Amino acid sequence: MPITRRRFCAATGSAFASLAFSDAYAMQGEPSPASDGRLTARPRSRAANANAAQDNRRVLGLENGRDAILQLPTKTTGEALPLFIMLHGAGGSGEGALRRVAAAADEAGVAVLAPDSRDKTWDAIRGTFGGDVAFLDRALAKVFETVPVDAARISVGGFSDGASYALSLGLINGDLFRRVVAFSPGFVVGGRAHGKPGFFVSHGKADQVLPIDRCSYIIVPLLQLRGYQVTFKEFEGGHQVPPDIAGEAMRWVAKT
Repeated sequence: MPITRRRFCAATGSAFASLAFSDAYAMQGEPSPASDGRLTARPRSRAANANAAQDNRRVLGLENGRDAILQLPTKTTGEALPLFIMLHGAGGSGEGALRRVAAAADEAGVAVLAPDSRDKTWDAIRGTFGGDVAFLDRALAKVFETVPVDAARISVGGFSDGASYALSLGLINGDLFRRVVAFSPGFVVGGRAHGKPGFFVSHGKADQVLPIDRCSYIIVPLLQLRGYQVTFKEFEGGHQVPPDIAGEAMRWVAKT
């Protein structure tokens, strides 16, 4: 079985996490036009179908099979909504990832876009940015066409491999994502940093999949060292997203 970045991080610990994180800055002078992780979709000043009746939860219908789910808050005021992109862990799906934050997001008034990765996990976890970035760009463009989104409150996050991918995309697209949420991340994939997003990181002290001492205890101080504001939540538990942590994260995402 090939060694993935996730397994390699868990096996080698802080040395790999530190190296992977430093790559996010070392590559600033060498962006790849084909696989630099940059997203181009941007919210419109007024969504074309913003006033049309919409289901609270629907599949975007961009692909057969692996697609993306959009959940809108059950109670809205007609104002532009905060949007949170939630990325699943290895072998997971957007639907499964959405379940981890759905109730908390609805209570906080946050719209959630939960895409499926093109393969079993996100492209850059095993190699380079590519198809997943392109699909996420399409999904965001579709949402921006039909939903009034507050450009100042667009965030990306994820769990496990999805958290690692969210950290990476968040750094690379910090001019789009003002906030980044990482539930139990493992590492950061290299890329050219843009903007200055804030970070919310959570990790279980008893996590045996991605041990906290080899992952978040390395990632968080390095983010802080480079001037990023980080809210770090440790909890008693394993590789999971406790409801209270999800609630706090969604309230943070919803802030103006």
